[in-house]
Amino acid sequence: MSADTSVTLVLPARPEYLLLARLALTGLARRSEADEEALADVRLAVTEAAANACKHAYVDGVGDVTITFVLGDDGRLEVVVEDDGIGFERDGVADWRPDELGEEGMGLAIIRAVADEVEISPRASGLGTRLCFTRSLRG
Repeated sequence: MSADTSVTLVLPARPEYLLLARLALTGLARRSEADEEALADVRLAVTEAAANACKHAYVDGVGDVTITFVLGDDGRLEVVVEDDGIGFERDGVADWRPDELGEEGMGLAIIRAVADEVEISPRASGLGTRLCFTRSLRG
């Protein structure tokens, strides 16, 4: 019996490090019979989730973003993106309203569109934000 495979990255909350998350995801997906379209969707969702953390978590832009990938034997991938930043207002993560927000807020709409499940909450410590989503990598 094989076990889930897990990879955790702790990156500076700066956009230039987002490529590392995408590369780690691609490497992990090679362990599964990943459907290319599903993998492309998850890459986009990971980029959006991590970019949101980089942009919104820290007032001074200094801090870390933790990204954890857990790939199950069944091809289901769980992605958790966490920060220790200022947190969020629950109403601020409602559905995207293009007439009110323009491109702001599109990241969460994209994640919700491509993921099977999405959960956004404060971290267990009460500080920062935890965004968790799942998606099957098999077509």
